[in-house]
Amino acid sequence: MKQSLLLASLVAIALTACGKKEEAAAPVAPAPTAAPAAPTAPVQEAAKEAVEAAKQGAANQVEAAKEGAEKAVEAAKEGAQQAVEATKEAAKEGAK
Repeated sequence: MKQSLLLASLVAIALTACGKKEEAAAPVAPAPTAAPAAPTAPVQEAAKEAVEAAKQGAANQVEAAKEGAEKAVEAAKEGAQQAVEATKEAAKEGAK
């Protein structure tokens, strides 16, 4: 029983430590190469909108990843706290 609680504590602590890794930066699209002909104004506007949409999408993905990581860290902390409490209770019962 004590070994199970100790193992659960160690796993919870390890998960907490793993959740603190820095997130990888979103990949950046390579710079476009020179086109043989200059694009017209509507094409340029569409390209600008596409770039802005891609930037916004990348920003949304990064934010979602941060939120997911924060939730995982919080869950791991709660699990570790519960394991610590269970270990304390088991130690008290073992001492009786």
